[in-house]
Amino acid sequence: MGKYQNICVLTGAGISAESGIKTFRDANGLWENHDIMEVASPEGYADKPALVQRFYNARRMQLKEVEPNPAHYALAKLESMVSEFALVTQNVDDLHERAGCKNIFHMHGELRKIRHTKTGEVKYFEGEVSKEDYLLWRPDIVWFGENVKYMEEIQIAASKCDLFLCIGTSNQVYPAAGFVQIAKESGARCIELNMESTALSAYYDESHLGPASAVVPDFIKSLL
Repeated sequence: MGKYQNICVLTGAGISAESGIKTFRDANGLWENHDIMEVASPEGYADKPALVQRFYNARRMQLKEVEPNPAHYALAKLESMVSEFALVTQNVDDLHERAGCKNIFHMHGELRKIRHTKTGEVKYFEGEVSKEDYLLWRPDIVWFGENVKYMEEIQIAASKCDLFLCIGTSNQVYPAAGFVQIAKESGARCIELNMESTALSAYYDESHLGPASAVVPDFIKSLL
């Protein structure tokens, strides 16, 4: 593709919101009318496994009602044009995969995977966890108090890239908000593509503001 051949991309809720995926929490700290800690913590699961399972069953079913948007497809095209590409996402949906991206690190887990509570086995799953399995198979989602996934691989990708893109994220939650520092200290050009400015906007070499479905395809077109 020319100037850049090793690209690391970080995506957050903003890229999926335009597809109809509701963002992680609203201004009141609720997740679709549920207290965050009830549905996104080991303690919440231990206390109310039926509530947690019903919540994630509904989120999994919602994936059937949404489709990737132009930003997802633009990133898949970008991946096909460079030698090395790593897509780090804070999102638990599968829209990047459905758009055609291949090298994806879901740092917060995936809605379409469940994990056995005793053996740790993880399997792909599209349906609804049944009542008899509520305590056996939990969502393979990183909850509060749990370690994010793929940290070593993500840090390596950020340290090796020559272009780092941050798309649709508030830049407030760590460790994700710290990945740009790794990339910048390693000499990468760092570009933010967001709906509005964030606390880290001044740290980036460029900021392009607007809906992801518009600014991401336009920016990638300019690279190609």
